[in-house]
Amino acid sequence: MPSIAKRHAGTLATSAMILAAAIILPMTLGLFTMLQLTVYSVMAILALSLSITWGLGGVLCFGQAAFFGLGGYTYAVAVTNFGESTLPVLLSLLVPALLALGLGWFMFMGRLSDLYVGVITLCTSLILFNFVNSTSDPWYRIGSAYLNGFNGMPSVRGINIPFLPDALLSPTQIFVMTLLSLLAVYLLCKLIAGSGWGRVVSATRQNPLRAELMGYDTARVKLGIFVTGSAVAGFAGCLFVNWNGFVSPDVFGLSMSAQIMIWMIVGGRETFVGPIIGAFALQALVTRLGVSSEINANVILGGLLMIFVVLVPQGILPTVRDGLLALMRKLGRTKTGEVH
Repeated sequence: MPSIAKRHAGTLATSAMILAAAIILPMTLGLFTMLQLTVYSVMAILALSLSITWGLGGVLCFGQAAFFGLGGYTYAVAVTNFGESTLPVLLSLLVPALLALGLGWFMFMGRLSDLYVGVITLCTSLILFNFVNSTSDPWYRIGSAYLNGFNGMPSVRGINIPFLPDALLSPTQIFVMTLLSLLAVYLLCKLIAGSGWGRVVSATRQNPLRAELMGYDTARVKLGIFVTGSAVAGFAGCLFVNWNGFVSPDVFGLSMSAQIMIWMIVGGRETFVGPIIGAFALQALVTRLGVSSEINANVILGGLLMIFVVLVPQGILPTVRDGLLALMRKLGRTKTGEVH
């Protein structure tokens, strides 16, 4: 029977790499590069949120940006009113989770098909986009926080050390916190996938009818994984607003929802490392293309999506992994004389 270290070698290696990056990179990188890697890490957390919902749970959520944006706006409104970030960070997880609970209750208890779930979540994102876009009038405020419509909410207060309002985190501390948050979310994904509940979630994704015949309430299973992924997306929204110091209705936009799907498909949606790789690689590509006004980044992303759907449907990581395993098996057979 393989040892724990061998069975979890991939998880240990990935965790060690993220932890090493959090320790070493702040001492070697300039401020601009560190800020770029911070937002890439935030987007990797967002990608993992959909990996929980869609990759593990099989719930096709086209509107993950709804929970991302709601988490961002919740943090911005709450921190403006409270003047301290501890409770706003918690609310950025709670409010999207409550929306997912209410929305998911009707979708999953109503036994809607995956297609309708995708359409409803996408419509939710677009409804929030249009609503927040129309809140320019000063009447639209929550406490002392003005939503400002399409102008967005500028100068959002950053995260501070818990319960110490004057101890705001520096950009370096935010970078380290974001990487540690990425590590925590990655380990949460692995913990869920390896738990008894995670195996029920996987069984429900693969064959919901058989899971029901075994006595599992598949509607509640889907609801639970949907709420979990939405809470993680809300936390990513909180970190994004903290990095940016600004939030606007664009966080609910169709392009944001589409990008998350592309990260998943390119990296490999049935893995947890794949979406991280996809988010980092494609965000770096979009940043690079953004320097040139002659190239439309959305066109490039759309082209990549079509290429991967047709030619590499499993994504980069599963394809590379399967290729290496096949090569190792072939070399093993050659060494034992089975192949000449």
